[in-house]
Amino acid sequence: MTVIHTNDNTALYVKDWGEGEPVILLHGWPLSADSWDWISLKLVESGYRVISYDRRGFGRSDQPWQGYDYDTLADDLKNVIEDKQLKDVSIVGFSMGGGEVARYLSRHHSQYIKKVALISSVVPFLAKTDDHVDGVDGSVFEGMIDGILDDRYHFFTEFFKDFYGVGTLSQDVSPEFLAWNVQVASQASLKSTIDCVRAFAYTDFRPDLSAFDVPTLVIHGTQDKTVPIAVTAHAVKNALPHAHVIEYEGEPHGVLETQKARVAQDLINFFKD
Repeated sequence: MTVIHTNDNTALYVKDWGEGEPVILLHGWPLSADSWDWISLKLVESGYRVISYDRRGFGRSDQPWQGYDYDTLADDLKNVIEDKQLKDVSIVGFSMGGGEVARYLSRHHSQYIKKVALISSVVPFLAKTDDHVDGVDGSVFEGMIDGILDDRYHFFTEFFKDFYGVGTLSQDVSPEFLAWNVQVASQASLKSTIDCVRAFAYTDFRPDLSAFDVPTLVIHGTQDKTVPIAVTAHAVKNALPHAHVIEYEGEPHGVLETQKARVAQDLINFFKD
């Protein structure tokens, strides 16, 4: 096990597998680095050094009271890059992790970054506001918080059904896999779980898009009910004409599992291109 310490001395649990060009994988809410394991294996087998870590407050990392804003999370990512002495690194952010990619680029720039990828990402903005009328109404996010506070184990049991498109795909994920997701989500602190809902829901990354000055891949399922494609991947495509956007027809939010082989191959193709 590798542990690194951030600027505020928060210990982050880090996996560092393989050798070759470095890739950092950022997990989604409310999971951990383990959600990348299958894809990580495929990347290592293809000759990449794969680094993933549990976001502060989640998995096996420390659970401080504060630091669940994207500025701090981007600084945590910078600490990982510095600790591992990485250069020409590709960064992949899934769901909430896409926000860390965006904020890192705008806050710390792309000196050490080769490529970035956003998968089912919350970038550039989820919430509905006066200047973002097509966004998701704030009542949805407040309802999530209420459900977590009331009974987060029940909430996550239902939440992951939509996350992985249970009942909408030709082959659903297994009940055991869904139960594992609830278990992982339950490892996180209640404070980090709630604070991160507010972070990914209400952080506006539209100003950060101008910092995307490296090759960018966007992958998103067309039937994503958790992070709607219209206000995220389509908006990124409009703002970043150079981005390569791949839509997974009929797929839900959790493509790291429902289309794991395809995601792995699309990432490998992107890194090698």
